Amino acid sequence: MDERSMICIICPIGCKMKVSVNENSEMGIYVEGNRCPRGKNYAMKELKNPTRILTSTVVLKNGLMSRLPVKSTEPISKGLLAKAMEIINKVEIVAPVSVGDIIIKNILNTGVDIVSSKSMNKV
Repeated sequence: MDERSMICIICPIGCKMKVSVNENSEMGIYVEGNRCPRGKNYAMKELKNPTRILTSTVVLKNGLMSRLPVKSTEPISKGLLAKAMEIINKVEIVAPVSVGDIIIKNILNTGVDIVSSKSMNKV
């Protein structure tokens, strides 16, 4: 039986969990050490398709700063993060920009947008 340790990141408690593949359990995965049902859901999702919110910056022209912070509107599969960063690193935008403005729509056909996480006026 394959066993893995992980720490739940859903809430500040940070439960230390042991996750094992167990064909006899209801979902094929057995989780122990979680203090709430969210931990079990996190562990199952993390084993099957781990995802993360992507945060980065893009080049900003005519703004107070030279880079603009951006983030994904939803978590993206960890396997796609490097490809998404290749796209983000090529983007240059011009100020003014408002928080929430879409910088890249539907990145890598995931249905997830990359948006501005800060407003920036033109200089």
